Amino acid sequence: MYSEKVMDHFRNPRNIGEIPDADGVGTVGNPVCGDLMTMYIKVEDATLKDVKFKTFGCGAAVATSSMITELAKGKTIEEALKITRSDVADSLGGLPPIKMHCSNLAADALHAAINDYLKKREAEK
Repeated sequence: MYSEKVMDHFRNPRNIGEIPDADGVGTVGNPVCGDLMTMYIKVEDATLKDVKFKTFGCGAAVATSSMITELAKGKTIEEALKITRSDVADSLGGLPPIKMHCSNLAADALHAAINDYLKKREAEK
């Protein structure tokens, strides 16, 4: 049902945790399935220097959260905003159709954290 990559990211999630002084935080959830994801980003010179997550949900939710942190870390803000829901699922070797909403949440959480960062920067001006 799940690819080896999904199982690896579920069993050994990367970048799990919080960034206490995060530059941006994004939380998204799906009330239907109960998954809840929070992404934390640290930005230096318009680049995501650190990305961490906390996820409450199924194995696919944990795996997609882990994968998106790897996809986003080291990218510029502009590049990270271009990471799509499909990119997350494809990087994991695919997800069962019933679990595709998990990749949607991971991408949405990352984008929410970036938008939080951008709003804070705009407010400082």
